[in-house]
Amino acid sequence: METQLAVNGTSIINDIHPCYELDNTTYVFTSKPSIICVLVYIFLGLLSISTIFGNLLVIISITYFKQLHTPTNCLVLSLAVADLLVGVLVFPFSMVFTVTSCVYHEDLFCKIRDSFDVSLCTSSILNLCCISIDRYYAVCQPLTYRTKINIHVTVIMILVSWSVSVLIGIGIIIAGFSQGTCEEVCSTDVALANTMGPVFSFYLPAIIILCIYLKIFLVAQKQLNSIQNTTCQHAKPGATASKMERKATKTLATVMGVFLLCLTPYFLCIVFQPLANNSPPVPVIEALNWLTLSNSTLNPLIYAFFYSWFRAAFRMIISGKIFQGDFSNSKLF
Repeated sequence: METQLAVNGTSIINDIHPCYELDNTTYVFTSKPSIICVLVYIFLGLLSISTIFGNLLVIISITYFKQLHTPTNCLVLSLAVADLLVGVLVFPFSMVFTVTSCVYHEDLFCKIRDSFDVSLCTSSILNLCCISIDRYYAVCQPLTYRTKINIHVTVIMILVSWSVSVLIGIGIIIAGFSQGTCEEVCSTDVALANTMGPVFSFYLPAIIILCIYLKIFLVAQKQLNSIQNTTCQHAKPGATASKMERKATKTLATVMGVFLLCLTPYFLCIVFQPLANNSPPVPVIEALNWLTLSNSTLNPLIYAFFYSWFRAAFRMIISGKIFQGDFSNSKLF
């Protein structure tokens, strides 16, 4: 995401990226990278590969196995496509044109990176929001779920998510989004971009997701209490319900915990950063940006690996079994 920092000719640059050096007035990649620089790029490279591999598994599983052709999995597929593009486009661009580098070189490549970054990350967040809405109807209104959430509704949700993401990405770039402090006072456009952009791309979807999952959790607890009273008479009192409650609590806590852990620090930083007198070190901003991007790596683990049918599909894909015959109608669960 684009950074605009005030740098004059007499300023002393303290926040030097471990892989960059200042050559006169140009910020260039160092000819003698340090061990830290090498380790950073190895780690980021592995992160990119993991993101691509994990989301590719999800995409192949849903498109190949007919049993996974459900409205819910259409949303998961859209999420995986967004996260895959983050791994393919945003990660490499961010590795080559880092936040620090784009402070000094606001060229075409930096703007392209910013556009991909904002649009795809917003799409990932909005897809998570759509999945939570789907889960709400599945758990809280199971009798009307199939009529309210069908393939046509999910397609509309996906199209809206991607359209809004593209518009937000273009709007933020045009308005002059800033990850750093302004030279004197932020312009109205920059202030609006730093406020309205995060509100629509993160805060509003996050509040919606939190409220929906809270409602799901409360309804699930009520259903578990009912199950305990009606079907667990011969079991050890509270044993079955306690086990199911722990599993539901763990799943929801993992979903929301990872989501908020990855995205909240960065979005808090960029909202208040232009208003601060002292800007935090640029590497801190960059680290928070990478933490946000890492959510695309973790999404396949959270939304797919927790389900047994996805694990079965992954085993068949990784082992190469799907290339030995037609297994598209295989029973996965």
